[in-house]
Amino acid sequence: MADTQHLDRSQQASGFRSIDAQSGQPVGPPLAIHGLADVEAACAAAEGAFDAYRAIDNEARAAFLERIGAEIVTLGDDLILTAMRESGLPRARLEGERGRTVGQLKMFADVVRRGGWMGVRIDPSLPDRAPLPRPDLRMRMIPLGPVAVFGASNFPLAFSTAGGDTASALAAGCTVVVKGHPAHPATGAMVAGAIDAAVAACGLPTGVFSHLVGPGNELGSALVQDPRIAAVGFTGSRGGGLALVKLAQARPVPIPVYAEMSSVNPVVLLPEALKARGTALGTAFVGSLTMGAGQFCTNPGLVLAIEGEGLDAFVAAAGTALCEASAATMLTGGIHAAYEQGVAALRAHDDVKTIAQGKLGEGVTQGQAAFFETSAAQFLADKELGHEVFGAASLLVRCTSEDELHAVLREAEGQLTATIQMDAGDSDAASRLIPLLERKAGRILANGWPTGVEVSHAMVHGGPFPATSDGRTTSVGSLAIDRFLRPVSYQNLAPELLPTVLRDGTVAPRLVDGVFVD
Repeated sequence: MADTQHLDRSQQASGFRSIDAQSGQPVGPPLAIHGLADVEAACAAAEGAFDAYRAIDNEARAAFLERIGAEIVTLGDDLILTAMRESGLPRARLEGERGRTVGQLKMFADVVRRGGWMGVRIDPSLPDRAPLPRPDLRMRMIPLGPVAVFGASNFPLAFSTAGGDTASALAAGCTVVVKGHPAHPATGAMVAGAIDAAVAACGLPTGVFSHLVGPGNELGSALVQDPRIAAVGFTGSRGGGLALVKLAQARPVPIPVYAEMSSVNPVVLLPEALKARGTALGTAFVGSLTMGAGQFCTNPGLVLAIEGEGLDAFVAAAGTALCEASAATMLTGGIHAAYEQGVAALRAHDDVKTIAQGKLGEGVTQGQAAFFETSAAQFLADKELGHEVFGAASLLVRCTSEDELHAVLREAEGQLTATIQMDAGDSDAASRLIPLLERKAGRILANGWPTGVEVSHAMVHGGPFPATSDGRTTSVGSLAIDRFLRPVSYQNLAPELLPTVLRDGTVAPRLVDGVFVD
């Protein structure tokens, strides 16, 4: 459903405008707003198309995903310029993000073709088994149903209209209704048009994909509560994610919400690493902190270190680098205002010291980077210090011992990532840390920085609450498809009644009596 189809005409005239991220001023023509009638139409179309879409063969579904990527590429420079205007992000970042968007669509096409996602398991009957015979049991994964996807503010391409949630849901065989993010409506509309073109070119029902546009929460709330929606994908704030979880759980038939929400991504600086390269670590840390105006869900918002040689050198180098960091345009006025509020609260805290701040900006939505420090005792006494400030702000926690460092991590919330900076002499300390970090984070890094997420088969971009609403899942990488599938077992069905993939002689990856057969 393109943005102009099934429009509630009473809403069309009011419209809203795209906002230039740098100036904060409306640009371009008024955009039509979808209304509640459009939510109803989109969900009805998604339900109507679901059985036909899930029934197409793997090759056709894979070709559809690849065609979406090709249609996005066809949009050319107009897409990049539109996204630059609406997000304030630089050209190179958005060109890379477009490549990631197309690349993950191709990755899921490859996953679909290989067939392992179907999870086929066959336990042949054992009629002579004593004391009881075993029935013939065959299992596969099937798509959940229509999925609602909420576009993210900080990735107008890779985590929005055709982003990872949409790509993985379509790969699973689910139809998709996207609630476009109001911060980049024109970008979203262009990408939605590309998906519509792919739907038409592949001869699929129009309800396979729909795109809804509008400010406020009304559309999203209605979408989550529609009884035809079977699951939700969301990337955004903790407040927004929890609101959707609450709505989904209050339904007569509750549904899963896969929400990526809040993470401060602790970086642990171990003693030998600090001794050997404290200055270099301080400079590199600021590079990660200020990347993209700090508007990454993997931004290093918390640094932990034990008092000792090299820590002061780290702080001095980080302070010097941060003072030279230019202010950067933030994605929206609302994000900028929330960032300023969070930084002001840290600056005013009696037990928090300001290490350094970046250069002041001239634009109305430019964020000034900031680095603070506190003691482990104060951090443990005030849980608010562990909450995310979305932007280029971070807090150093000075610990007096390894035991105190572990205590801070035990009290920390769930995280997307945890990073260890270590040298050879830190191996024993690192080995004691890893079991603790496994319970706290979805991805553990050594001698790197958390910003930057590889789209691959072994990637986990998820973690214990509040990093995500379901720490068993990932929103990046091929494993993301599992969120939108569920198992069905077939017992003693005649061969002609079985799904083709479960019939004898069908070639597909499978477990037969517990043994993997490719």
